[in-house]
Amino acid sequence: MTEPAIERVLFTEDQIDARIREVAAGISAKYTGRELKLIGVLKGSIFFLTALARHITVPVKIDLLAISSFGKGAPGVVRIAKDLDDTIEGEDVLLVEDIVDTGLTTRYLLQTLSSRRPRSLGLCTLLDRTIRRLIQVQVDFRCFEIPDRFVVGFGLDYKQLYRNLTYIAVLKRDN
Repeated sequence: MTEPAIERVLFTEDQIDARIREVAAGISAKYTGRELKLIGVLKGSIFFLTALARHITVPVKIDLLAISSFGKGAPGVVRIAKDLDDTIEGEDVLLVEDIVDTGLTTRYLLQTLSSRRPRSLGLCTLLDRTIRRLIQVQVDFRCFEIPDRFVVGFGLDYKQLYRNLTYIAVLKRDN
């Protein structure tokens, strides 16, 4: 059963689970013999990060950061509101995002993390909305590409609602 504000389901719980398992297998293969630090971006990535980590077979460490916007009308202008708990210098790091959209925020995060001298730095996203990309960023692992519509579920929200949906859906335009 879907919520009244939902226009249509894009990806079911089973589709999401299957794709996360595939992506986790690719990550595990790439980092075989190494430890991997997953860095999740709060709040949206937490559902994806948790599901992904469960299926990665190499040793995994997890850290989290949170970002906030500087103001309205300036997409991609952000600051770190909650920084990492530990250093990433010399570590293999994979930034885990819920969605890569314009690329502005992601570029900022990748540049910030890169300046901390990790051994390697990659990007994994649940959703990739390439049609809105303003800045090209290298997405190493992605689960799904999505259309230019507002989506919710599996961690993505609208006014802090719908994160707990087990599927990803398009929100009706009148919301």
